[in-house]
Amino acid sequence: MQLDLNLLTVLDALLEEGSVAGAAARLHVTAPAMSRSLGRIRKATGDQILVRTGRSMVPTTRALGMRAEVHALVQQAQRLLSARQELDLAALDRVFTVRWHDALTAACGTAFVAAVHRQAPGVQLRLPAEPGTDTPELRRGEVDLESSAGRPALPDVSHRLVGRDRLVVAVRPGHPLTEGRPDVERYAAAEHVLVSRRGRLRDPVDEALAAHGRARRVVATGPTAAMALHLALDTDLVVTVPEAVTRAARDRLGLVTLPLPVEMPDVPLYLVWHRRYDEDRAHAWLRDLATETVRTLFG
Repeated sequence: MQLDLNLLTVLDALLEEGSVAGAAARLHVTAPAMSRSLGRIRKATGDQILVRTGRSMVPTTRALGMRAEVHALVQQAQRLLSARQELDLAALDRVFTVRWHDALTAACGTAFVAAVHRQAPGVQLRLPAEPGTDTPELRRGEVDLESSAGRPALPDVSHRLVGRDRLVVAVRPGHPLTEGRPDVERYAAAEHVLVSRRGRLRDPVDEALAAHGRARRVVATGPTAAMALHLALDTDLVVTVPEAVTRAARDRLGLVTLPLPVEMPDVPLYLVWHRRYDEDRAHAWLRDLATETVRTLFG
């Protein structure tokens, strides 16, 4: 039987997306066309590949066993077919969606956009806000590059550590905490505003305070660092933020920065992307430029 090697690309998409609709969207084909391709794959392999369980589909045992090998074959084929193609930035015509934390975008978004436009004037950038809940856009190919404070656990998501930040305390000029070095007791006794996309009223700082037998009162939460910093400027509220990433915003507002009186680990900053872009030269250029831009924040 003659095999259609294009089915490898289809199989790779099906195994990564775990659904006919997701694979169809990724490869820009209709769902019926993807269903027909899945039927051909099932016939060629003698295996169901994906089976329905409730409202979702799960891979068979054989599909799980071949997933890594199929992906490696597709990546190798892409490398072979593009080995002679040099990346021409001046002629690059592409849209990238880069979703960063709002504070990171505020800190170096301007420099990043300017650098991209200078090197590749045909490239367009989308810089959407972070969602309030975890979303699968990165895996679906709707987001090209994302920032994260945590190392991704999913095997199909690549990552790069670009810096480590430390937490500091920001208050308005003349705030009572500016009188002398703030200790744990005075810090905990102050009223606080937290940065939380989900509106959470606790974060790891509260766990550190609890170890000292202290608890703080959180008056409000804001979805962005910018909002929380403005609240701190106009009130006696205290906000605890990453030092390097929010430095420019604090300086513009004239806020005073104080050391955090409890010991906290550094905050890592990762750039993450789906592994389908590992060998994509244009994407490699984008993430290298993003890395270079972001690392300027950390000196």
